[in-house]
Amino acid sequence: MSDAPKVQLSRLRQIGWSLWDPIGLRELSDGEWRDGGACADEYDGYLLQVVARLRHGASVAEVVAYLEDSEVGHIGLTRNATTGPRAMATVEVVREYLTTIPAGPPKVR
Repeated sequence: MSDAPKVQLSRLRQIGWSLWDPIGLRELSDGEWRDGGACADEYDGYLLQVVARLRHGASVAEVVAYLEDSEVGHIGLTRNATTGPRAMATVEVVREYLTTIPAGPPKVR
């Protein structure tokens, strides 16, 4: 059994769906974005990358750029006036959340 600090995936999802949600699925679905819903894991990979990058010393600006590039390059959406602010808000809240978890290699639960 490991004593590694645990990152709550449900908390990451709450942050990602409330602040980032580049596709806008939250407004289109009837609660399917919540944990256990059909869309709940849609952004998990991106949010876990945010955690990993912050934990490995990337700057907030670098992680914001990662989310922006993911939205525009990988997801294929057009950059708009909300792209940067949503990414910044998401990274800042994830960064704040990580300060509540002891340092060390994170595990997801």
